Amino acid sequence: MRIAAVDCGTNSTRLLVREDRHPRPLARRMHITRLGEGVDARRRLDPAAIERTVAVLRDYRAVMDDLGVASFRATATSAARDAMNREEFFDAAAEALGAPPELLGGAEEGRLSFLGATAELDPAEGPFLVVDIGGGSTEFVVGTQAPSGVASIDVGCVRLTEKFLRSDPPTAEELSQAISVVRAHLDDVKRELPEAKEARCLVGLAGTVTTIAAVEIGLQEYDAERIHHFVLTRAAAEDVFRTLATESRSDRLHNPGLEAARADVIVGGAAILVTVMRHFGFDELLVSEADILDGLVMSQLPAAGAEAR
Repeated sequence: MRIAAVDCGTNSTRLLVREDRHPRPLARRMHITRLGEGVDARRRLDPAAIERTVAVLRDYRAVMDDLGVASFRATATSAARDAMNREEFFDAAAEALGAPPELLGGAEEGRLSFLGATAELDPAEGPFLVVDIGGGSTEFVVGTQAPSGVASIDVGCVRLTEKFLRSDPPTAEELSQAISVVRAHLDDVKRELPEAKEARCLVGLAGTVTTIAAVEIGLQEYDAERIHHFVLTRAAAEDVFRTLATESRSDRLHNPGLEAARADVIVGGAAILVTVMRHFGFDELLVSEADILDGLVMSQLPAAGAEAR
């Protein structure tokens, strides 16, 4: 049976299709649609952002039909949680997909991300601290074979950029303020997840993390197999952050591995990543291509469904 997952995030809209007994994807697509553009300030989804996202969902529905998908889950996360007019998006998305997205809370988002990210990892390497840096929020999940604690903070690459990093390139004062805000949120995470101090392995998910890894490697073309389970050192992450933060957007585009559509928010994402590594004392991070999409697919399999839900 062919199963699919669609994730309507603050920054990107993504699709995964696979067969139930074969983990290798039949299709994995990503488009930056910036659904959450301006949501932090207005608490409303912009009509243009809705249309961009729904246009991609129509394409994803066609892909699922072509591949004979029998079951799918579609979800919406931080931007939809924060928007007062989310039903406008849900109605249009339901028409495009055939069913409305589920609105995920931060804790459920984190659990699904953990399920996807740790499926291939050896439990002996745990406990794991999984960090999923999104556009509007960042989730932290601690556990070995199952989550033992989840925390979600309203800090993501789009939200941080829109609120604090308004210059091109950002000023030292803007960067300092952004990092201070992230640090304050991470103090809350430490209080909510005291078990995080026992984690032996930091696992990083989503576009900010994979992009920083791609820039560090110097990929001319994105290669998921080289990114998946790449070990990113804190020194390398700090170096990429310094480079990107001191360049204008136009100069930033010349870095191999950086997608043009992500160039305006990557500094915000990198600020979150390096602050997480500093705050929790990790010298390296395991980059994972497997994330909430994989968790959503696994949640539709009989053996994992109860755990994921």
